[in-house]
Amino acid sequence: MTFSAVDTERLDHTVAELREGAASWTATPIAERIALLERLMPRIVGNAADMAAAGAHAKGYGPDSPWAAEDWIGAPWALVQNVSAYLRVLRRIAAGHDPLDAAAVHESDGRTLVDVFPATGWDTLLLNGFTAQVWMRAGATAQQVRDRAAGEYRGRPGRPAVALVLGAGNVAAITALDILHKLYVEGQVVIAKMNPVNAYLRPHFAHVFAEFVERGWVRFIDGGAAEGGHLAAHEGVDAIHVTGSDRTHDAIVWGTDELAGERRRNDTPLIGKPFTSELGGVSPCIVTPGPWSAADFRFQAEHIVTSKMNNSGHNCIASQILVVPRSWDGTERLLAEIRRVLGELPPRTDYYPGAEQRLGAVLKAHPQAEVHGEGDSRIVVPDIIDHDDMLITGEVFGSALGVVRLPGDTPAEFLRHAVDFANDTLPGTLGATLVVHPRTEKAHHAAVRAAVAELRYGTLGINCWSGIGFLLGYTPWGAHPGHTRQDIGSGIGFVHNAFMLEDIEKTVLRAPFAPTPRGLFTGSPSLSPRPPYFVTNRTSRTTIERVTRFTAAPGIAKLPAVFASALRG
Repeated sequence: MTFSAVDTERLDHTVAELREGAASWTATPIAERIALLERLMPRIVGNAADMAAAGAHAKGYGPDSPWAAEDWIGAPWALVQNVSAYLRVLRRIAAGHDPLDAAAVHESDGRTLVDVFPATGWDTLLLNGFTAQVWMRAGATAQQVRDRAAGEYRGRPGRPAVALVLGAGNVAAITALDILHKLYVEGQVVIAKMNPVNAYLRPHFAHVFAEFVERGWVRFIDGGAAEGGHLAAHEGVDAIHVTGSDRTHDAIVWGTDELAGERRRNDTPLIGKPFTSELGGVSPCIVTPGPWSAADFRFQAEHIVTSKMNNSGHNCIASQILVVPRSWDGTERLLAEIRRVLGELPPRTDYYPGAEQRLGAVLKAHPQAEVHGEGDSRIVVPDIIDHDDMLITGEVFGSALGVVRLPGDTPAEFLRHAVDFANDTLPGTLGATLVVHPRTEKAHHAAVRAAVAELRYGTLGINCWSGIGFLLGYTPWGAHPGHTRQDIGSGIGFVHNAFMLEDIEKTVLRAPFAPTPRGLFTGSPSLSPRPPYFVTNRTSRTTIERVTRFTAAPGIAKLPAVFASALRG
């Protein structure tokens, strides 16, 4: 549905349709919910190439471009990966098992931890050496975590309710994954307002969710802030989830008139219904000094550039500040490799609305900035000193990377400064990346362990871009707990979360420091080659296409083709 003006009658009718369908979704037994996902999966795969091509076209390149790999990663593969995660957990519950294996939940140093990835043998094969562990909030015991998981299916179902999902305009899968979360984790039917930036995805999503639409459980609408505002305030909408900016959240909750500030100070919101959000921030990539080889510098430069240049930096989780040791002799070598990688990448545009103006402002504020792409893109500001710098105080949402050099003659000293800087200076708590050589971590285990424990981020990637946590399905995705509607930061709540855990503090991802076979010599042995999500991977699109089809319907016969492509990357 497209509204040239705010067609409130049509919007109200859409909400009414969903309210009629809410009770039937609540009453749908787990076996049928599983069957719905099983029937949804081939619709994703059958539409995968068209969905990815639509994203590529909107960003200004063709479906055969090297950049088109990200449109497979951020749409069809993310969808099939998350659906497969839900299916695995729901099938366990339907078979009479707990959602979690008993051994996956354990206590360490007074904290309860949950091993969530790899969840299957296929995970181990496809992402060998990658792991994910969810850290629970202090005070949550292992037994409580087991008992509270998947409450929707274990005696604590939600009441019939209508959720409004305000879709994101950048990564294709976000809106669809938020719909799945609301349906399957919270038990709510969904009206999804597409973001105007990627409203071209609506027919693809309508196809994927066709059965849910037919049965009155999902509706899609187009529109802008006016449509979103009408629905958010609608008495027939029980809950809201938004992926976007803190400005969007605050406009809905506090308004935009002259009384907005007073409402916020007095905590008298215009809308007080349950409101979850994922709102981004300024994400750091912290590089710990260590005994790196020339190959390590090159590989980690590719890793860091990927965390910046995926989707042209139009990601809420894109690395924006590279935190490096001031006195480490490897800092300049790493920056030289980053410049080289940026310069070797094929051209592309910063397509997201406002990017040209934001990047122009970065260049204007930084006469010393380097440009490593065409136009005003791929900006590196090599030495930020002022902590009031615009790259530190606000999200650029584009292809600009700032470098902050901190003191510390030892890894332990540097990490202490880096943790304090990230926690106390950078806005936002969505995700951070920590790069550390395995031998450094072994020699300074207590310091690295303390850094991992103290970094206040919803996802922390160790030698792994934290954005990978968005994709895996088993890994909860959201800001570190502690934000409030008056100080929303990176948002409130977690999505994805296939194990349906409660009392989450953060997810800690790990990946090999070096690819195979070099990992054998760095202390991080694995079978993983250069990851297919690296922007430098030569066969990424082919590999991800094959992984997408494999994930939707695993089989040993498909593995040789996946590995053949992956090893050439």
